[in-house]
Amino acid sequence: MIAVITVLILLVVLVNGWTDAPNAIAGCVSTRSMSPSSALVLASVCNFTGAVGMALISPRVAETLYNIVDLGSDGKGALYAIAAGLAAVILWATLAWRFGLPTSESHALISGITGAAIAERMSLDAINLKEWALVLTGLFATTLPPFVLGYVVNKLLCFILRGSERRRTMLYFSRAQKLSAAVSALLHGAQDSQKFMGIYMLALSLGSGGEVFDGNIPIGVVLICASVMTLGTALGGARIIKKVGCDMTDLDAAGGSASDIASSAVLFICSLLGIPASTTHSKSCAIMGTGFCKRGGVDLRIVSQMLAAWGLTFPVCAALGFIFSLLMSALFQ
Repeated sequence: MIAVITVLILLVVLVNGWTDAPNAIAGCVSTRSMSPSSALVLASVCNFTGAVGMALISPRVAETLYNIVDLGSDGKGALYAIAAGLAAVILWATLAWRFGLPTSESHALISGITGAAIAERMSLDAINLKEWALVLTGLFATTLPPFVLGYVVNKLLCFILRGSERRRTMLYFSRAQKLSAAVSALLHGAQDSQKFMGIYMLALSLGSGGEVFDGNIPIGVVLICASVMTLGTALGGARIIKKVGCDMTDLDAAGGSASDIASSAVLFICSLLGIPASTTHSKSCAIMGTGFCKRGGVDLRIVSQMLAAWGLTFPVCAALGFIFSLLMSALFQ
């Protein structure tokens, strides 16, 4: 069963790199600071670096996910539940990608595993409230704060640069945005990879008879997860880039830099505190904030689609994980 879960984890990591990582570079592509191919190379390298670096420096997010649910004493049933939760994530992420919606694989993973755990134990005691409190903290931290920061930083830049020659200013920010996009991609790798590593360490612990995760992630697990996420990023995510960076609002290089700064600041703090944060929410809300600084604002139709997808992620993935867990128990136990 561990082999099956390994395959499922790697598929989820691949999908995350494919559908989630493009958010980090959506701004610099939409402002034409970088070509899509160059941006994807940058995002791939930085995702790998962030995933490996943060896992070695501070694996606190992985620990949070490791403890997110209590799957009970039936090791075999617990492994089936984890597989069911991962299957729910893959299905939801694929549907979201099909429609170009930047949903959060982080929230899909947490919800899917939680729904499956509830089905396995048939009790809400499967939910560890302390870790879920961190999830809800991250949900708040990656919505309103990056929106406000994006708005404030963009307004501040406009005030400082008033009267400057626009063409020269935008050329400067076009160069600066390459660095800010690299930081965004680095923090995406740092945040999201650990969530999947945490769930995988949970599966390995259950498979080995309940060995406790001591906070150290084996380097082999780190390198494999980072490599697969990088591969997913390299495969591209044109639909997500278009929806977030092009359709939602008309960004210029200064606005793109402001959104990168805002989202990166939030993700960096969350990573240090061990808070599972959504890179999708953080970057999208930061872009919304910068968009409201402009005369054209944001496309409220696109925003409503994104908010609907975000709102549906928790209940839909929890329900899918619950149903898949019941089906797997009926078929294989």
